[in-house]
Amino acid sequence: MSVARIVGSLSEVAAADWDVLHDGRNPFVAHAFLSGLESTGALQPRNGWTACHLALWDDGCLVAAAPGYLKTNSHGEFVFDHAWAHAYARHGQDYFPKWLCAVPYTPVSGPRLLARDEDARSRLVDAIEAMARQGGLSSAHVNFLQASDSAALGDCWLSRVDVQYHWRNTAGWADFDAFLAAMDHKHRKNIRQERAKVARAGVSFRVLHGDEASDADLAAMHGFYLQTFADYGNTPTLTRAFFQHLARTMPRQVVLFLADRGGMPVAGALCLRGGDTLYGRYWGAVETVAGLHFETCYYQGIDYCLREGLQRFEPGAQGEHKLARGFLPALVHSRHWIADQAFAQALAPWCAQEAESVLRYKALLETHTPFRAM
Repeated sequence: MSVARIVGSLSEVAAADWDVLHDGRNPFVAHAFLSGLESTGALQPRNGWTACHLALWDDGCLVAAAPGYLKTNSHGEFVFDHAWAHAYARHGQDYFPKWLCAVPYTPVSGPRLLARDEDARSRLVDAIEAMARQGGLSSAHVNFLQASDSAALGDCWLSRVDVQYHWRNTAGWADFDAFLAAMDHKHRKNIRQERAKVARAGVSFRVLHGDEASDADLAAMHGFYLQTFADYGNTPTLTRAFFQHLARTMPRQVVLFLADRGGMPVAGALCLRGGDTLYGRYWGAVETVAGLHFETCYYQGIDYCLREGLQRFEPGAQGEHKLARGFLPALVHSRHWIADQAFAQALAPWCAQEAESVLRYKALLETHTPFRAM
């Protein structure tokens, strides 16, 4: 007997049952990561996030699941739909709450419709649509999904695309010098100068996995994260306990790049390591040093990938400045189910026009890469 059930906390699902539904190559859909957000207070309804995972059971066995959340705003999603919410409001309708299948505060593509097989994945999609209708929700969204998940969604799910900047070792570079050698003179010189400025400022780096980081290291990293939010006037949501949880439960997937000067940590970046990819997540600094951001967030990560044999480095969303440092444009995708058919029909051409604009932008970026023509 097949049963779809809303799960209000991942503590209700055994980690082994959840994690068997994905291949383990993307750390953000792991039970440890998602449940840690809940158990350490990083997700709060007052910030617009209420856990509403959808699980599909066959004869008591979990066969499919989607990490899901009821949202009362669009904060922390990185797929911007504020105009949609405003359009609903102008017509006297409520856009919120909506249902979102995503990893909170994490603009990283990966599995979303976790399933043992394609039949279970298809039934999970049916369950999502039924849940949204029965709950009177305006919409359901699946952000930063993979192609296999997108294929399971019907034509009624609108498609959106955006551009990020990813580093790939497509040329098989053995080390950082080989990577630089593939660039034109201008960009190669610029990167060398940036790295030299950091070194001349007396900054050195420690690279630590979660099981190598002390409580003081994790406290420093969380402090840097808080500083970044303070610098931009935003409200931080991730707790120090969450950072500690990651280091404890995902010890070899957590990678810290800590910048020290005068025996004290002055900046840091926290990354997560997947199957063949390094994912940049959080960064911050308490001192201003020329080139420190680029070194901590980009060059140290590239160096790590080259040493460890990782093929990709995704440093986070947005940022054209990444292009000059070897991160090339890559498309990311989301899909959207709209309950009101009139709105869905109106949004379809808008999404198509947006996609055309994004593709033109990506094509333009590809004419300005820092690499020498081969």
